Amino acid sequence: PECHVLGPFFPRLLSHSPARFVTQSKTTGAAGSTAVTELHPPADKAGHGEVSQYVKNPDFHGFSSDPVVDVWNMRVGFFFGISLALVIGGTFIHYLPDHGMQQWARREAEYVIQQREKEGLPLIDENYYDPNKIVLPSAGEE
Repeated sequence: PECHVLGPFFPRLLSHSPARFVTQSKTTGAAGSTAVTELHPPADKAGHGEVSQYVKNPDFHGFSSDPVVDVWNMRVGFFFGISLALVIGGTFIHYLPDHGMQQWARREAEYVIQQREKEGLPLIDENYYDPNKIVLPSAGEE
């Protein structure tokens, strides 16, 4: 019944495991006999071979072969990944100091404007720099 759900080709892929053969030769004789051994024994033709975790447990998340442990590990992983990383990480980033002191500069500018309005001065003086402090080249140096 499970084979029909997965399609006609998937069970065939699971039943035939890939086989690798390795030759083992003795180093003492040049023309010694070599033995060929299988690294992976062939799967049982009766259908009792290794079954994929996705066939045994369709809700397999990749944490453990035990379904209960797999679900709990998935829940704990997502809790720490989402709750701690996003929520606490976002809170940390929100409370970082003012980058480039932009908020401070805005508050300071508003304070200076209020102070100059109280004193009856223009917001920006026509001589932004003190003309006595500006060093100009003499007419002969041009």
